[in-house]
Amino acid sequence: MIDDLDLGFDEPERGEKGRHRRSFVRKRDGGSSSGGRGKTFLALLMALLLLGGIGGGAFYGFDRIQNYFVTPDYDGAGSGEITVEIKNGALLADMADALVAADVVKSQKAFIEAAEANSRSKNIQPGTYKLRKQMSGASAVTAMLDLKNKIVNGLTIPEGRTSMNIYKLLSDKTKIPVKDFQTAAKDPEALGVPDWWFKRSDGKKVVKSVEGFLYPDTYEIPPKATAESILKLMVDNFLSVTGEMKFADRVQRERGGVSPYEALIVASLAQAEAGNKDDLGKVARVAYNRVYGEFPCNCLEMDVTVNYYLESTGQRTKSSKEMTAADMDNPKNPYNRKLRGLVPTPINNPGKQALEGAMAPPVGKWLYFVAIDKQGHSAFAETYEEQKRNEAKAKEAGII
Repeated sequence: MIDDLDLGFDEPERGEKGRHRRSFVRKRDGGSSSGGRGKTFLALLMALLLLGGIGGGAFYGFDRIQNYFVTPDYDGAGSGEITVEIKNGALLADMADALVAADVVKSQKAFIEAAEANSRSKNIQPGTYKLRKQMSGASAVTAMLDLKNKIVNGLTIPEGRTSMNIYKLLSDKTKIPVKDFQTAAKDPEALGVPDWWFKRSDGKKVVKSVEGFLYPDTYEIPPKATAESILKLMVDNFLSVTGEMKFADRVQRERGGVSPYEALIVASLAQAEAGNKDDLGKVARVAYNRVYGEFPCNCLEMDVTVNYYLESTGQRTKSSKEMTAADMDNPKNPYNRKLRGLVPTPINNPGKQALEGAMAPPVGKWLYFVAIDKQGHSAFAETYEEQKRNEAKAKEAGII
């Protein structure tokens, strides 16, 4: 039996072609040479080792062999807490080495495979992270993409801020002049916005603006960052998030001819108008219904567009009660409430929920809405008569 199990490898004859240089040979004829007896003895010794003749050593050998075929990985989200530093310029392998050294992940391969399977892993930034010991590779990647786990002196950009407001926030944090951000923003495509985003299906002139593409999130600003590099980081984040959502694909497939850019404009309108996140999708539906539906003027008639124009021209923004007829219907204002169709650009930088609301709004024929409680919830109406009744309820509640 042992003679049949020859674990040695024989050299083929030099004249043979079409074979590997070293090939596995199963012996059927017992050889009488001393070399054959030596190989048989070696085979017996190796068999004893593999079958447990040397106890723990055999298990260790099996474990090493198994690692060639199965990625060593922990299960679950781990336990405890540990901090790990990812240095500037670190590649995935460098990150994996740091995590293995801290016993966050079991192997370099586990982390790298998980990172390669996650399209957002490219957004993992250098810095110090709060992680757990003995996490699966996938859990470690997910944790490092969650900025709450990063120990930073970062800057949070709230949802719905205009680009001008964002430049001021960034300038206060970095001491980079606002003018530098304004200059960098003049060419959105140089910041990474693909040209195809600036397509409209409504026949209106395209105005290329970075407004809408500065994704609201918490950012760590590198020490030597420039205005351009910071805005590029925000644009890249926008592209990653909308790419994961399949925003452009779904809008083109489901919104009946509306372009992704037009849907982005609607998302910004919803972000500005909705007083509560629960209503973002419904407000987006109202915008679509007014512009593309049966609204008499096919216009938005939203005060937030007027305020965007006032802010962008250096004027004071106003509440609805303060706005005059001249404010609301200014022929020089390209964001006029009475403008037919959608406004030229987004009016702020919407968050993920607003984007989702514009991408897949709930079904409804609503044309009007009004806030009815102090939590910002709105009542929606299909007719003006129903809207008047909702406004009466809002007045009773002391909202308007």
